[in-house]
Amino acid sequence: MRTALISVLVFLLNVSLAQERLINLEGRWKFSIGDKLSWADPAYDDSSWETIYAPEIWENQGFHGYDGFAWYRKSFDITNLPDNKSLYLHLGYIDDADEVYLNGKLIGFSGHMPPKFKTAYRAERQYTFPVQYLNRKGPNVIAVRVYDATREGGISGGKLGIYASSYSASLIVDLQGVWSFRKDNQGYRREDWEQIMVPIPWEPQGHEEYDGWATYKKTFTLPAGTSAENLVLVLGKIDDFDRTYLNGKLIGTTRDDRPLGKSYSYNELRAYTIPAGLIRLNEENTIIIEVEDIGMTGGIWKGPVGITTVTRYYRYLKD
Repeated sequence: MRTALISVLVFLLNVSLAQERLINLEGRWKFSIGDKLSWADPAYDDSSWETIYAPEIWENQGFHGYDGFAWYRKSFDITNLPDNKSLYLHLGYIDDADEVYLNGKLIGFSGHMPPKFKTAYRAERQYTFPVQYLNRKGPNVIAVRVYDATREGGISGGKLGIYASSYSASLIVDLQGVWSFRKDNQGYRREDWEQIMVPIPWEPQGHEEYDGWATYKKTFTLPAGTSAENLVLVLGKIDDFDRTYLNGKLIGTTRDDRPLGKSYSYNELRAYTIPAGLIRLNEENTIIIEVEDIGMTGGIWKGPVGITTVTRYYRYLKD
């Protein structure tokens, strides 16, 4: 069962998503072939772009034979949605690789762009909307950067939309999505950090057959008005062992020290109490997770991942 995880090519939220589509995103999107990172900017004027339908491959919409980069853009409004809804973007299937931006901020990716190209055309895209990037009082802009290597290209299928998660409403801070990552055999220079999706094993993200130590890093800010007392950092499941630090202080570790095949640490849910006074209010906080993989699959492989209260956490365990 564990080895089967290596073939996973999709960022899985790994929480129970209520299948409640709040906003239907199927239909007309703005579209342009080419590649400029400025197209992620929500203020960019895309009025001169083509309009195509999604989900549907672009070859069937006037771009027959085109391989390369292209961008999709679409705006949406959530002013009529309840503030307590945690939102997720479902983009169906994309051929081959993609990067997704919300209001100019990268919130997720599947596959890899050139020069280290790797397809993820079989992966169903599901991306967390970080609360801090959402505009609840006006328009929001999704920009999708796509690279197609050959044959069909673009957003090809699936039930596109913005969905609500029943569980993640219990998270004060949802930390699923893009993290910084480095394999610790590479050194400690600034350029050694890369981006990785959490929660998903590191093997299908460009680190096949890597066993050993690696480090994850994430910064976050508590929402305004949130109490810093009685909080828990939930890290889902990690293969195999971890040491977890918050703002430089060790707050938890899971390690049974058993060898491969006898260790069960990989299947333990990580939940570490945050000491009172450790989180900084109204400023950034930093999580560092040192992970040791002793064989087969490695990394943060299953959610939920985020910060919640002690009460909400035990309610989650009861459910």
